[in-house]
Amino acid sequence: MWNTMACRALGGMMALGISAGGCMAADTEADHQAVYALDVQYQAAVERNDAATIARIHHPDMTLVLSNGSVVPGTQIEQRARENTWRFEQQVVVDDSRTVRVLNDTAVVTAKLWLKGWRPNGEAFDYKVWFSDTYVRTPGGWRYFFGQAGAPLPG
Repeated sequence: MWNTMACRALGGMMALGISAGGCMAADTEADHQAVYALDVQYQAAVERNDAATIARIHHPDMTLVLSNGSVVPGTQIEQRARENTWRFEQQVVVDDSRTVRVLNDTAVVTAKLWLKGWRPNGEAFDYKVWFSDTYVRTPGGWRYFFGQAGAPLPG
């Protein structure tokens, strides 16, 4: 009798686990789509220096680390956009390279980005770079928490 009850209980727990796993997969796909769309919005906002959208997407503790080790706080990125000190002709993902990976409350976006424009001193730039953006789920939704940009790619 105990074995029958234990088997039924175990079977019920397995069924619950399988159905919860199905829900998790559906949620993961929704999260994937949400983060993908948010990253598209973010890149477009940076390209047009839309400080309000950049600030809305940034986590309050957002940090960008460049390939030379420089650390740029999210607030500095927002300020640059407000002041229009960096001007972009292009800030777009190329080669259909954007990939989103989601695990629980963390998502990582990797892609090759084409950057073309002018620095604050008027110097032109035009290069491609691989980057990783880490988004975290907050009570208010997904927010861009950490970014890392690689070195400019050759040619």
